Amino acid sequence: MHETGGPEVLQWGTIDVERPGPGEVRIRHTAIALNYADIYYRLGLYPARLPIVPGNEAAGIVEELGAGVAEFSVGERVAYVVPALGAYAEDRVIPTDRLVRLPANIEDRHAAAMMMKGLTARYLVCRTFPVKPGDSILVHAAAGGVGLVLCQWARHLGATVIGTVGSEAKAALAREHGCTHIIDTTRENVAQRVSGITAGRGLPVVYDSIGKDTFGVSLDCLAPEGVLVVYGHSSGKVPPFDLMTLAAKGSLFVTRPTLWTHITTRVALSDGASELFDLVTRGIVKINVNQTFPLKEAARAHRELESRRTTGATVLTV
Repeated sequence: MHETGGPEVLQWGTIDVERPGPGEVRIRHTAIALNYADIYYRLGLYPARLPIVPGNEAAGIVEELGAGVAEFSVGERVAYVVPALGAYAEDRVIPTDRLVRLPANIEDRHAAAMMMKGLTARYLVCRTFPVKPGDSILVHAAAGGVGLVLCQWARHLGATVIGTVGSEAKAALAREHGCTHIIDTTRENVAQRVSGITAGRGLPVVYDSIGKDTFGVSLDCLAPEGVLVVYGHSSGKVPPFDLMTLAAKGSLFVTRPTLWTHITTRVALSDGASELFDLVTRGIVKINVNQTFPLKEAARAHRELESRRTTGATVLTV
């Protein structure tokens, strides 16, 4: 990307990849995840110094070791998620403390698709608001990439999951992945349905990746002292609001967490990935890669994601 804008600013071209330095490896990518954050960078909503190669997560094979690297070997399958951009490429150099080794029974496309989405779901239900057996929760965009993982994980923890979707097809998908109650936002009032489901009590937590369009209704779905977790803004950033609104609606809490805070250390990353891989290996969490595009067609993949025509995860293959 040499400029921000529509999908057409994504251009296929040649870049130079440096040799790995101390504590680094060079990876040949096999699968690269598409995330909504990639669209935010493309549009300029997330600032970055141009030109950039988008993308934060991928899976691949170690091709070259930097000086002093002993914990990985050439030929090993690995995956990563990092805040630094650069994943939309055939090869990339990555520090070893940001890499995780892949189990033999997790294939590359699923590995690439699960790192950001799976680790995000983990911190949301285990750290930001620890979900307990018997909790009822609301997940917006329940048929999306994070939504499907989040619903399954929360159901595994014993929660009753309410999910919002925008079509019958997405409703069926969300139901298959842990949602007990489905709300179709194209024809139903979300707050009224939640009130009916909870007998007027409201919910202890709402997980909201949509942002501007759902912020108000999310607050209306909460019980007193409930927590609104805004972890994305696919409809736009939440505008400034009067804090007294939280008081008037029942001493509510609002938080805006990010994945990077939760995987700062090598230990945190390894622990999170191990727990994620375990749930996936045991079939408790299923990773749905429902769209695959060649890396050269990243612009087409962006159009599909932005138009809300996708479900689950989208992967770019090399």
